Amino acid sequence: MAKDDPTDGASGGDALEAARREKLRRIAELGHDPWGSRFDGHAPIGEIRARENEIEVEPTGDCATGRPPEQHGPAIRAAGRIVLQRNKGKLIFIDIRDWTGQIQLFIGKNQVGEENWELAQCFDLGDLIGVDGELKRTKTGELTIFVEKLHFLTKALATPPAKHHGLSDPELRQRMRYLDLIHTEGVLQRFLRRTQIVQSIRNTLSGDRFVEVEGPTLHSIAGGAAARPFTTHHNALDIPLYLRIALELHLKRLLVGGIERVYELGRVYRNEGIDPRHNPEFTMLEVYQAYGDYRSMMDLTEKIIVEAIRATGQEARLPWGDGEIDFTPPFQRKTYDELFREHTGVDPGDAAAVAALAEKIGFDTAGKHPDIIRNEVFEEKVEDQLKGPVFVMDYPASICPLTKRKAGRPEIAERFELFIQGMEVANAYTELNDPDLQEELFTRQLAGQAEEDSMAKMDHDFVRALRHGMPPAGGLGIGIDRLVMLLTNSQTIREVILFPLLRPETFG
Repeated sequence: MAKDDPTDGASGGDALEAARREKLRRIAELGHDPWGSRFDGHAPIGEIRARENEIEVEPTGDCATGRPPEQHGPAIRAAGRIVLQRNKGKLIFIDIRDWTGQIQLFIGKNQVGEENWELAQCFDLGDLIGVDGELKRTKTGELTIFVEKLHFLTKALATPPAKHHGLSDPELRQRMRYLDLIHTEGVLQRFLRRTQIVQSIRNTLSGDRFVEVEGPTLHSIAGGAAARPFTTHHNALDIPLYLRIALELHLKRLLVGGIERVYELGRVYRNEGIDPRHNPEFTMLEVYQAYGDYRSMMDLTEKIIVEAIRATGQEARLPWGDGEIDFTPPFQRKTYDELFREHTGVDPGDAAAVAALAEKIGFDTAGKHPDIIRNEVFEEKVEDQLKGPVFVMDYPASICPLTKRKAGRPEIAERFELFIQGMEVANAYTELNDPDLQEELFTRQLAGQAEEDSMAKMDHDFVRALRHGMPPAGGLGIGIDRLVMLLTNSQTIREVILFPLLRPETFG
């Protein structure tokens, strides 16, 4: 078994597994396949529970003798994993769970017959079973399936973790996500909610006439963002390749080609650090709209988020840690410069004052462009204060090489970032479509780049595509994992990624 396996060690894992294997043998002796087979016609437990109003009670009970009134409920077929089991002589009470809910089973020896009763003696926590029976309530009023026939669907050979401390370690929970989903309260629901959010995003974009495409994940040039890529090698062509760090440049090529509203929702990869807000492999949405601009993208971003909240059945005010986030539209809109001034007390146009503040913080300012210094101060002193949701508009143009400049103010880029609880969740531009200026900005940005960094090579084909005419457009990127964090009250990105990157496990 794996080191620190919560089902091993002090719990006597080997002996418990041996007992389960003996039951496996017995199940086969009884004529059942211990690994199950197709089981059609069963209903989700959530739907079964919704049928409780179909139970009819006849007033034939006898208070003097304690005989309960007769009940008649709908015929039920269900399947699920055993999560609780209580043996009481000739009665067994079992709770089974599927991805929609949990329900109690009543198994009586007289009600199911000798063969089914023998099968029930082989049940363990974690086994998957199916039942046919009648939906009724027990004397205590608990909704229960009164079982008439049992079906064995899969034997669990490993013992589940201890109820209260078996999966307390965060790394174990992420490494053994299958157990985390089964045994940790709320985890399955959180990941199902993530699916609802992603589906809502697709529905919102489809409703606005955007089309989804699939771009390449292997790129010959790493571009579209400033990040260090993962590298690989293609043997047949004998060329280096990079896992994509962004979706942008291929989607813009499609704008040139005439797909006027286009998006991709997929994985990107950045060979960088791991922390509560970063994972090397993450999910990104990028959207491009011909004849739009960054204000179009603000409206779209707000709509995507509000519709995702509605799709998950939540209200606009959502819990976040000990507080809450109010997603009631419209979201705040403030400029980069006014937020800089508000949170630092320094005029962002005063380069000397900004540099003095940067040096006081501890930044090295030697040889750096004033806008780079200003942005380092912004990231350090301002971003964490932005509880939001707030659109931060109009960034310094020199740090935005793919962005159109503001009319009459070439030092300002038509760019926004959406911040919520100090996290950048979305980034958007009025896209630069001037091929000559784009080539000039690429050349300027690439000067001095380390070979291993992204954008260390010019994407000449992208510039060539622009020369064929890309319509004026707005472009948007949303970090899906961070958005899911905020909409599910999850404090780390690793709690919303099913399988975050971990060090390799040692066995033996």
